[in-house]
Amino acid sequence: MKPLVALLLIAAPLAAQGPVRWEHDFQSALRRAKAENKVIFMDLWTEWCGPCQYLQKNVFPSAEGQAALAKVVPFSALVEKRDRTPLPEGSKLAETFKLTAFPTLVILDSGGKEVRRQVGMFRTGAEFAAWLNTK
Repeated sequence: MKPLVALLLIAAPLAAQGPVRWEHDFQSALRRAKAENKVIFMDLWTEWCGPCQYLQKNVFPSAEGQAALAKVVPFSALVEKRDRTPLPEGSKLAETFKLTAFPTLVILDSGGKEVRRQVGMFRTGAEFAAWLNTK
């Protein structure tokens, strides 16, 4: 089998699933988590944070990242814009979850209670998936 054909056969099932649907409103994430009986993966980030940008461009979109995110309700909360202007919902969540650094990644049960967190980034989708899939 030619390499390109093999790659297309491997990628086809992933493409058929489509990209993971992220929530951008905390209450919507809670409702969806309850309805789907899933935990919430919450990404608290800023536009000025280099590691935050790396996660969004390289780790979350990776095949491993997408597979892991499909098992949870992914929720993205922008806390501050590039000029450090705070955003209301993101700031409220940063205060509620007592953020000390960015990025902060939090797993919540379907009721919104924190299960565990990671402060800092992952280098690969596989590292992220291993953390996210840990029970």
